[in-house]
Amino acid sequence: MNDPLRPTRSEALTAWANRVRANRDQAEAYREGEPPKDFYAPMAASFRADPLRTDEPALDALRNLVLPGETWLDIGAGGGRYALALAQKAGKVVAVEPSAGMRSVLGDGMTQYGISNIELIPATWPLEPPPAVDVAFISHVGYDIEDIGPFLDAMERAASRLCVAVLLYEAPASVAAGAWPPVHGVERAVLPALPEFLTLLLARGKTPEIRLAGVRGPALYDDAEVARRFLRHQLFIQEGGAKDALLAAWLESHRTTEGIRIADHPLPIGVVTWSP
Repeated sequence: MNDPLRPTRSEALTAWANRVRANRDQAEAYREGEPPKDFYAPMAASFRADPLRTDEPALDALRNLVLPGETWLDIGAGGGRYALALAQKAGKVVAVEPSAGMRSVLGDGMTQYGISNIELIPATWPLEPPPAVDVAFISHVGYDIEDIGPFLDAMERAASRLCVAVLLYEAPASVAAGAWPPVHGVERAVLPALPEFLTLLLARGKTPEIRLAGVRGPALYDDAEVARRFLRHQLFIQEGGAKDALLAAWLESHRTTEGIRIADHPLPIGVVTWSP
């Protein structure tokens, strides 16, 4: 890289891909058993959220971006954490989601809240041709996408007015990074996140705006077994093995009067917007 403060488009894309590949290769090297067909199915229910909630700064920022009657594209919509809420104000939301478990949660939310203006597409992005929308949106999506260039190209082709990304300062899976050394004996290879995404957009010739929208607080669990199930998933280990015992010991060492604290530092949340 000629200038780390001003990487070229190619350099930024290569650096992003290298991080994602290192993270994935490490997971495969330490995985116990076969990978699940639907990685998100075991945790899909935890992505349920009330679309009428008013206690989330990132959602407030998104609501302020919606113009009445326009169509939003939610890429990797998950269980509808934002799609359901955005549909309350937008004319239509096109939700692209590859996980059957997540789509089931989103569909349940549509039924529960009587929301009918969401078109659910069971697919992986990018779509060719991409749907024509006013705004293309991702939330905590992209961290682990190796070939991020075509992903963003299709996102920008889809949108006529605006592109939006909600991202953490560190990837969500980073809360499990502290358990890697005691369980696997290595530091976790970290994924790119908000700072790297901003660098990438600038290298692509975009001029992003960023609004800080609160923080995701320290990861604290009341129930040790819930924490253990989550971390097994993130550490790619199986129940009952030697590494599961190491995980149990590590969790117990992180028990406080408040609960089991698996990560201490809060992570800023950014709402990034740019013209397509």
